[in-house]
Amino acid sequence: MAFVVVDYCKGNLRSMQRGLELAGAETLISADPVAIAHAEAIVLPGVGAFADAATFMHESGQMAVIRERIAAQVPFLGVCLGLHLLFERGEEGMDAGHWAEGLGILRGEACRIQSIDAQGLSHKVPHVGWNQVHYRSERSQDLAPLFAGIEDGSNFYFTHSYQGVPSNETDVLAEVTHAQTFPCVVRRGSTFGVQFHPEKSSHKGLAVLRNFVRFAQAGGVGANPCGEGVLT
Repeated sequence: MAFVVVDYCKGNLRSMQRGLELAGAETLISADPVAIAHAEAIVLPGVGAFADAATFMHESGQMAVIRERIAAQVPFLGVCLGLHLLFERGEEGMDAGHWAEGLGILRGEACRIQSIDAQGLSHKVPHVGWNQVHYRSERSQDLAPLFAGIEDGSNFYFTHSYQGVPSNETDVLAEVTHAQTFPCVVRRGSTFGVQFHPEKSSHKGLAVLRNFVRFAQAGGVGANPCGEGVLT
């Protein structure tokens, strides 16, 4: 069985595939719900807009099968838009006041980043470039499978105009600050979401992908194949 990179007909998925292969995974890019249903692990990459992606996923049958596989604790990694789609709804690509339905794995929504900080200073949106990821220390054991051996405050590459806004703070493992502080790593069981792009984040990003591959190959859920030494 392979790690399936979900193709919802937006953008170039090869960079994610290459990253997973460098991390030691056998991979397949597929839009076919049958392939997704038989995946060893599922990766939902960060390409396109929420509404367009959600519409295609609903109409193709991807949404239903991904929900089923997540419920069965198949390891899942959502990247950027893939993180946003874990929430109940998102506003990107919709008329004002309207929402597109997401996977609903996490309670909450995906909203546009605010450009004004607490001091009234303006920040560019989209948020593009390298930025520091800060761990929530009380969630160190939940972070371990993805971030073992990676220092708190490490820089990863971001490019996005929307952010996840969770209703349940216990789903949040790490945060980043750009105008406001918002979640950049979330987890529920064997399901992870990251706001940054690990496939574009040099050796630290590759380390995240390697950790995810090991986690999936070890069976997911409570697996910490990288050992108990969480974060350095």
